[in-house]
Order: sequence, then C-alpha cells, then structure tokens
Amino acid sequence: MEQTALIDSIILLLSGLLLVGVLTTKFSNRFGMPALVLFIIVGMALSRFVYFDNAFITQLVGILALIIILFEGGMQTKFSHIKPVIKPALSLATLGVIATTAVVGICATFILGVDWKEGLLFGAIVGSTDAAAVFSVLGGKNIKNKLTSTLEAESGSNDPMAVFLTVSLIELIHHPDESLILLVLRFFWEMGFGLFLGFVIGRIAVYVINKINFDSSGLYPVMAVAFAILAYAAASLSEASGLLAVYVMAIVLGNSDLTYKRSIIHFNNGFAWMVQIMMFVLLGLLVFTEQLFDIIWQGIALSLILMFIARPIGVFIALLVSKFSVSEKLFISWAGLRGAVPIVLATYPLLDRLEHGQLFFNVVFFVVLTSAIIQGTTIMPLATRLGLADEQLDNNPSLLELVSVGKTSSEINHIQVKPSMSISGKQIQDINLPDDILFTAIIRGEEIVTPRGNTVIEPGDTLYVLSPKAKRKRMKELFRLHET
Repeated sequence: MEQTALIDSIILLLSGLLLVGVLTTKFSNRFGMPALVLFIIVGMALSRFVYFDNAFITQLVGILALIIILFEGGMQTKFSHIKPVIKPALSLATLGVIATTAVVGICATFILGVDWKEGLLFGAIVGSTDAAAVFSVLGGKNIKNKLTSTLEAESGSNDPMAVFLTVSLIELIHHPDESLILLVLRFFWEMGFGLFLGFVIGRIAVYVINKINFDSSGLYPVMAVAFAILAYAAASLSEASGLLAVYVMAIVLGNSDLTYKRSIIHFNNGFAWMVQIMMFVLLGLLVFTEQLFDIIWQGIALSLILMFIARPIGVFIALLVSKFSVSEKLFISWAGLRGAVPIVLATYPLLDRLEHGQLFFNVVFFVVLTSAIIQGTTIMPLATRLGLADEQLDNNPSLLELVSVGKTSSEINHIQVKPSMSISGKQIQDINLPDDILFTAIIRGEEIVTPRGNTVIEPGDTLYVLSPKAKRKRMKELFRLHET
C-alpha cells in the first residue's frame, strides 16, 4: 500500500509539473522570455522539497528531449529558406563555436582557477547556441527571414561541434597523450557519417510513411518520432553525430511530399513542449540553490564575457566573408541563446567524476539562466532598433484542420497551388477531375472558401482534396501533370 501511495504521489507531482509548465508559457510569451527560464525556476523551487541528484537520468531525459526538439524544429524548417544561408550557418556552427570556446575557455581558466584543458572544457560546454531556446524565442516573431533561418539552422547544427569538443576535451583530461590527429579524423567522421545517416534514414522514413496504410492516422506521428530516435541511435552507435543525424533527417521529412505531414507536425509540437517542460524542471531539480551563491561573481563575469565578447568574436570571425551587415552580425551575436544543450553537456563532467564537475555544472547553469533572461527578453526590441523586423509576419495561418477518422478507406490531402500549375486561374468545373477525387475546402489567406463549380482556383490557395487511400499516388500525379 505504501508503494502504491508513493506511485500515486509521483504521478500527481508529474501532473502538477505539466500543468504549471503549460500555464507558465503564458507569462513567458507576455514578457518575451524563453519558457525554459520559468520551467527551470519551477524545478529549483521544487528542489527545496524534492531531493534529486541523479545526473545519469537527467542526461538521458535531456538527450531524448533534444531529439524531439531538434526533430520538431527540423520538420518545420523549409529548405528553400535555409538554402541561401547554409554556408554562414555552417560557419557559425563550426568556426563560431570553436572561437567562442577558445575565448570563454581562456577566461574560465583564470576566473575559475582551473588548468587550460578544463577551462577549454567549460568553453566547449557553453560554446553552442540552443535549438529549444532559439526556436522558442524566434517562433512567431516578425524578424527578417534571413536572420531567423540562419539562427535556426545554426542552433540545429552546432550541437554536434559542442558535443565533439566536450567529449574530446574530457578524453584529453583523462588521457593527455591522446593523438590530436585521431581527434580531427574523428570529427570528420562524426559530421560526415552523421549527415549521411540522417539523409538516408530520412529518405527511408518518407518512403515507409507514404507506403504504409495504417488504420489510425495517429500512428503516423508515432512512426515519425520512432525514425528520429532510430537516426540518433544508429549514428551514436556508429560513433557519429546523433543530433546532426536527427536534424538532417527531420529536414528531409519536412521538405518531402509526406502523407499526414500536418498531423505529424502538430503532434511533434505538443510532444516537444511536454519534453521541454520535463527536461528543464529536472535540470532545475539538479541544482542546489545555495551552491549558486558561491559562484555568483564567477557566473556573472563569464556570462558577460560570453554575451559581449566571446559570442560576438565567434560570429564576426565565422561571418567574415559573408554578406551580412554589421547590424545583422550584431543581432546574430545577441540572439545566440544558451539553453538545454550546455546544461546537458555539463552533466558529462559530473558523470565522468572530474574534479571540478559540480563547479562547472553550477556555473553553466548560472550562465544559461542569465543568457535566457537578459538576451531572451531583449531580442525583439534590439531587432526593432536595428531595423531588422519585417513590417508584416508572413505566417499564412490555416483555419482548418482535417483528421482521418478510424478505418476509413479515404483520406484528405492538402495541395498548395503554384502559379505554374495549369489549374491556377481555372474554375473547378473546367478541371477534369475523376469522380472519386473531390475538392472539399479551399484555404485562401485567412478564409475558408467552399468549393463550387464556378469557384476560381487562385495561386497561393491550399486545396483540401478527398481521395481513396489506394489512389494516393494517382491523386498526386494528377496535380503534377497539371504543372507546366
């Protein structure tokens, strides 16, 4: 009976955490603060009543959460948006992280009183921006698309570099005679094979999801998440970058002709919020508030160095030959938020029982918290002051969500009408549609248009098309044939 009561109490606590976490997002949106800050504060408050110091469980939950967060972000990343900024984003994800690591590492050596390897280890831990924080803060903001695409692509692809540097420096600390050549070769293997696996598993996922015919549409999002976890596991077991594999795999899925894509995206969005809440609350529980008072001045000093010196140096070096203006580089420097990734990486020294592992974790936690509060709340005002905000946010909202129900033999797909399609500008009655394919609704801007015989199909319309599942390929080929 006591064990049953304990289980019920834990479940009650989890429900309370999720409810509090969801409600705190209202405050974060109102104040422009990343939600992670409030989740962490909730965890810190609970740490006074619940004792938790298991770094292994925190790391496990953190990695699983990062997989879901990267997958959700990659699914919503349009390749047409990131293609023009791939080079600067990759430069930020590599050269930018290395430069930031070096500057912070040198300063940490003196401020924390550790040797140069441990100082660089601290720099590597805080060297990358965080996808969860960046997606959370930039989502829905009317900042210029080139900048948001660059920041999102950087945050989704710079984690592997930070992980590589962190793991490599821990190896050097434990084994000082480790070959630098082998470390460099390992880096190229991790990046190259991680990218390759992500692309291959992404293509396999697209094929399987489009070919398989489940009785319930709710199974498609579950299968997509399973492929994301598979991408991470396959890459990590091959000693390649699992996080890079997940992000690339998600971009492949998000930019492919995928059945039930909206259901998958909506499911991932809610799932990502749930794992973020759990992850940040756990990270807050792992911090002992009284220990933060012992490192206040070190934390403030390293936070200011990271925000005002190291990150800008990394950005200006990485974007030295880019076409970004000085104001755009300044904005990218300030928008480099730190979040879950540095805190999860800070658990590595704890698990490896390094002498200063707990010190690093506490200082990293302080740096992340100040970065999220100070930078997160000032990103939009800075964008406005620098003239980098668009006048109108182009989010093309859809007011209609259609769901396949039960064991039906039909499905509804949505087709985006392009100006090059021959159906563009035609009345529906003039389009030779087969009897078993039907237009059920048209989304035009923010309105729902009821399809009638004399309704004209306009460029930019989203057509919802009802067709038999067995004739999915025929339906899609029909619209491809209409393209000129």
